[in-house]
Amino acid sequence: MTQHIGLLTRDTVALILAGGKGSRLKQLTEDRAKPGLPFGGKYKIIDFTLSNCMNSGIRRVDVLTQYKSSELLAHIQKSWSRMPWELGEYVNIVPAQQQIGDLWYRGTADAVYQNLKQLRKQDCKYVLILGGDHIYKMDYSRMLRQHAKHNSDISIASIPVDSKSASSFGVLNIDADMKINQFQEKPAQPAHIPNQPGQSLVSMGVYIFNFDILEKLLVDDASLEGSQHDFGYNIIPKAIHDYHVTAYIFDSKGCADVQAYWKDVGTIDQYFQANLDLVKINPELNLYDKHWPIYSFQEQLPGAKFIFNDDYCRGQAIDSVVCAGCIISGATVDNSLLSTRVTIEKHSYISHCVILPNAIIGKYCNLFNVLVVDDCIIPDGFRIGYDYELDKEFYEISENGVRLVTQEMIDNYIKIHHGD
Repeated sequence: MTQHIGLLTRDTVALILAGGKGSRLKQLTEDRAKPGLPFGGKYKIIDFTLSNCMNSGIRRVDVLTQYKSSELLAHIQKSWSRMPWELGEYVNIVPAQQQIGDLWYRGTADAVYQNLKQLRKQDCKYVLILGGDHIYKMDYSRMLRQHAKHNSDISIASIPVDSKSASSFGVLNIDADMKINQFQEKPAQPAHIPNQPGQSLVSMGVYIFNFDILEKLLVDDASLEGSQHDFGYNIIPKAIHDYHVTAYIFDSKGCADVQAYWKDVGTIDQYFQANLDLVKINPELNLYDKHWPIYSFQEQLPGAKFIFNDDYCRGQAIDSVVCAGCIISGATVDNSLLSTRVTIEKHSYISHCVILPNAIIGKYCNLFNVLVVDDCIIPDGFRIGYDYELDKEFYEISENGVRLVTQEMIDNYIKIHHGD
């Protein structure tokens, strides 16, 4: 008989790998780890993984950090430090500490290996390993239930994607009993799902390990010369030959009470579009779901303010998300997402844009298809998104034409066009 879900979750420790650089996001992650990026106006990317843990009943969580983590650490301390440790519930920050010699984390598996001593003390039966850099809503308790029901040693959450984009992920094949018989990390020619041409089954980077199996695999891998010490490249391919490794298919079947949503936001275009999707009448990601809330630090801010109501100077937002602390001062915002504490001055027009926190946009500005980085100040009269040749001289332009704008880029433009 399958173990009761409450016992399964209590026997589980979650490890969130939150040390990634996110280099494909260019200037967005120059000074911070990808899980610390703002998303959806008022959240950080890591809030989605942590909220999934809380909503799934997983209340023992270690967050492993490394790369430029100060902003991420500050956010976790503000948002997640109030868990009742005396009841065995916590979100614990675990910075890279060179636990083994002088080495920083050499890969995803090595990050866990270097914290095995800490993990042993927690006396858990299952280890849930998660990435902190995707936007998704997932009930991990369902995956735990299947893991126990199938007597699996390892379970890997997977999702069907277009084969053209599958090369960015670990690609797996399964048999009729959900057992994984092949796994390739980022293959040049991804295998298709049988009878589903053009679709590939990829890993979501969500793993459940029986602790004793995980410990043996990590100890064996740590001493292997030439290993990348990575779950996708090394641990999983070896494990499928020696252990019972099964796939958990993440979809909406049997999940009527929890929206099955998952998005990779690893590029500027993916990040921009996932944010902008939230302004739709019926967005794919439902942030208004009372049954699966996304938790975060709630800064004490006044409501969004719209001022002036003249024919040619009216503060208004159409088909947009405008967060607390924003001031729309005689400007028009159309089909855009404004994060907390954004100010837009008179006679400006903002369309199809994502504006990150604390940005200020001056008077008579016109922005189209622009991603403005937090704390950026755009002076009066700037026009961005309408002249590709001009824009590419000063701004980062994505494959789909999104203009990424930072303060350094604005300052460089002013220096060239207006002198020091």
